Amino acid sequence: VQLQASGGGLVQAGGSLTLSCEVSSNSFHMYNMAWFRQPPGREREFVAAVGATGGVFDYDHAASGRFTIAKHRSNNTCTLQMDNLQPEDTAVYYCAARPGLWSRKKEDYRYWGQGTLVTVSS
Repeated sequence: VQLQASGGGLVQAGGSLTLSCEVSSNSFHMYNMAWFRQPPGREREFVAAVGATGGVFDYDHAASGRFTIAKHRSNNTCTLQMDNLQPEDTAVYYCAARPGLWSRKKEDYRYWGQGTLVTVSS
């Protein structure tokens, strides 16, 4: 299973970005998908997750109300729409996939993308 993340870049505070994660697998429909981020000098942290069916969602409190995660079975992608971005959202963003049970723990995810950098200027 390979995950390819894209869509990062430089944006001003208040702006928007959409990250995309393409999954190379015939079992995409079985995977819970998640986005994590790693701010400079900090641990990797949970941002958002979507269940295997695409109908169940979970957000960290910092992302809730501003970010929207979605799973697209038509093209094996998971997107993260990020609105009203703030400088504290600056981080490398990683997508991850796992079969089985829902989790917010990075240790529970087996498959990872390479990361895409999001920089928000004030």
